[in-house]
Amino acid sequence: MSIQAYHLSDHATLKQLSHAIHQGLSPLVEVQSMDGIYTVRIHDSENNTTQLSDDQGRTLTFHGTGKLRELLASIGLKHGVLTWSDQCGDEMIGVEGQAPTQAEMMANGTRIGFT
Repeated sequence: MSIQAYHLSDHATLKQLSHAIHQGLSPLVEVQSMDGIYTVRIHDSENNTTQLSDDQGRTLTFHGTGKLRELLASIGLKHGVLTWSDQCGDEMIGVEGQAPTQAEMMANGTRIGFT
């Protein structure tokens, strides 16, 4: 199957992601850090985004990158982009901030290896 032919929903389990990869999906993996909590987002060639979730559809969270690197490597993923979604302003002193767009976060992220 081509990349365009296989589409994940908004949330997918590790098993569903593994199946999609074996069916030809070649995703861009984003590891998003939010104040020290990490989540995994999968981007496909059609600009669809899928959140890695548990069997009940709840977003998987990690307190470090070790476990998520092991999980992603176990299904054949080699690398991704580490992005940050932390606070962008300081309301205590009245400094407003403009949150970066998804494209800006991906362009300015740090490459991370899973193996």
